[in-house]
Amino acid sequence: MSVLIKIDRYLRQTGMPTSKFGRLAVGDPRLVHDLRLGRQPRAPMVARIETFIERQGS
Repeated sequence: MSVLIKIDRYLRQTGMPTSKFGRLAVGDPRLVHDLRLGRQPRAPMVARIETFIERQGS
């Protein structure tokens, strides 16, 4: 499953705004917007995103 799908699922479940997610997960409020435009995150960033989602309990 792609990291963007995981993010979108998390955002739907929590109602968190995309900019807040990016800021809290990796310090980049444009993260989700950029991913939706085709940005390809490297493995360390994907790991940070997945760790953030797992720690939030979703």
